Amino acid sequence: MFETAAATDRPDYSLLTQQVSSILTGETALMTNAAQFSALVYHSLSDLNWAGFYLCTPAAKAGGEFSHDLLLGPFQGKVACVRIPFGRGVCGTTASQRSTILVPDVHAFPGHIACDSASNSEIVIPLIKDGKLYGVFDIDSPKLNRFTAEDQQGLEAMVAAFMQATDFSQISGA
Repeated sequence: MFETAAATDRPDYSLLTQQVSSILTGETALMTNAAQFSALVYHSLSDLNWAGFYLCTPAAKAGGEFSHDLLLGPFQGKVACVRIPFGRGVCGTTASQRSTILVPDVHAFPGHIACDSASNSEIVIPLIKDGKLYGVFDIDSPKLNRFTAEDQQGLEAMVAAFMQATDFSQISGA
């Protein structure tokens, strides 16, 4: 029924994007859709040790100012970092830059946050809808150089299908 890692090491991203749309049809709840999406990605791609969401949340800063942090959302894998400030690590940098970051070797990424010491490569995709950033989708692998430009393009298409199906009105965007 669904594409699995055992079926191929090169995912059929077109099929996976169709599956995202199919799984999420008729449901718009953020947490439900994020949980389903994380499970689909985690069990459909090979060599992953984490796949999940960090969502924007208001955060008090020094001087009484407010900005945003990323707060752990639905995921598959081991326990993870709970809160990540914008600009820190791969996730926080993706949020600040609002663009996908593909990291072949996380140990060479300045300021990398090691939530799981087994992670060696990572790809993080921003969640942008109507010009607002709502968080990031993060995928880690224990394998160096795990993610390619083809993975990036395919995962961005899957995230776009997730974004289209999901209602973000209950969280604050940045």
